[in-house]
Amino acid sequence: MREFIVEADGGSRGNPGPAGYGSVVIDAATGETLAERAEYIGVATNNVAEYRGLVAGLRAARELDPSATVRVRMDSKLVVEQMSGRWKIKHPDMKPLAAEAARVLPAAQVTYEWIPRERNKHADRLANEAMDAGKRGEQWEASASRAGLGARVRETPAVPEPAAPPGDATAGAAKAREALTRSRPTPAASSAPTPPSAPTPSSAPATASAPAPSATEDASAVPVAPVADAAGGRAAGSGGEEDATKTRADRRAVRAVAAQAAVTVAGPAPDAGRAAEGGPGVTPSVGWGAAPDLGAPATFVLLRHGETPLTPQKRFSGSGGTDPSLSDVGREQAERVAAAFARRGTIQHILASPLARTRETAGAVAARLGLEVTVEDGLIETDFGAWEGLTFGEVRERHPEDLNAWLADPEAEPTGGGESFAATATRIAATRDRLVARYAGRTVLLVTHVTPIKTFVRLALGAPPESLFRMELSAASVSAVAYYADGNASVRLLNDTSHLRP
Repeated sequence: MREFIVEADGGSRGNPGPAGYGSVVIDAATGETLAERAEYIGVATNNVAEYRGLVAGLRAARELDPSATVRVRMDSKLVVEQMSGRWKIKHPDMKPLAAEAARVLPAAQVTYEWIPRERNKHADRLANEAMDAGKRGEQWEASASRAGLGARVRETPAVPEPAAPPGDATAGAAKAREALTRSRPTPAASSAPTPPSAPTPSSAPATASAPAPSATEDASAVPVAPVADAAGGRAAGSGGEEDATKTRADRRAVRAVAAQAAVTVAGPAPDAGRAAEGGPGVTPSVGWGAAPDLGAPATFVLLRHGETPLTPQKRFSGSGGTDPSLSDVGREQAERVAAAFARRGTIQHILASPLARTRETAGAVAARLGLEVTVEDGLIETDFGAWEGLTFGEVRERHPEDLNAWLADPEAEPTGGGESFAATATRIAATRDRLVARYAGRTVLLVTHVTPIKTFVRLALGAPPESLFRMELSAASVSAVAYYADGNASVRLLNDTSHLRP
């Protein structure tokens, strides 16, 4: 019986946005490419494009030999886990696509495997070729494709796992960074690197040579991302016009941060769209040429909660665990930061995540300032699923495959169905937009967690996902971002801990 390998991918430049898929069928015995499929599918989401690529690849394999066994390999953890039956399919748009894929070949003939994106370059390039063709008003043509040139990576060594507890910035975290770097396409080949971060301690100093990535909430967590843009999506990772398109998309995402506030407070600015794209003859909306009378910005002062008992133990502590309160050290930190805010006297409103550690920290500040605390559900930390309460090393021992997937793909969820970094980014972007509109011209203290704070900062900078690995965020640290009525954002402060010093 013949055996085929089907590699499939899909991407959306906007999520939803112009989308396409790519699939390749390979002879498992010889490594020969037997068939390629790609198509521009109009406006769709990443997940829809990925499923469409899967269906096209399975159909191509069936056309070659309907009795062959097929190994499907994709870099979408979502599709692989759903088609393997390990994850439920909740989204109504995904259910018919999954059912269609399941009907192509008997289930006994098909298996599914997750692979890092660097091992899925052929399908990735096909998807980008299809999107490039769609942008030109054309459809993809196999005769013009160059996706297979140099794309075959037969057997890439497994991505090394971090070898030390979370927070070892000079050992385990450095190795994790090295592994993540190898799992990402190079800048020349891709404009959308996706891996989320690995753990870092709240207490370890940042180092220039090996900036510590982050994973656990109490040990400095975020994505990914991998969380890829303000909508939490990603485009397929390489080829053609994707680099420039993604760069423009990132810039637009930043400018959209306070778009709702601009409409609500001041109304749309004339020629705002042309200015955002740098059109000729238009006053720049950023830098020295910016209009001077935009009014006071909505300023978010971002306070990470104080330490909990889990912080020095470097355990995963998100929104799905035991919800620990502050430790004695954490309460002292909260009092110190409250005194600092009282001296400054600029905070007008206080919002807090619903978790105990943030409400307790916010309460200490509110008592000093004479303000009320409003609980904001959108500021809650990521849910780390079955990893809650475990150390990074314990997760590595118990769930190595899930951990590798999570480190490489912001759309991958922790074991047990926690929240992916991409989902976290979508939630934070929506919360940001709502609060910017509500508090235009005000200074608001947001008492929250590592993942939300780093996501606020990354989106404000319009920075790529890997910037998350280069941010240190200590317990009870203060950061600040200002959002203007023209849609621009300005990072004012990051990880200030001066108030904690004796």
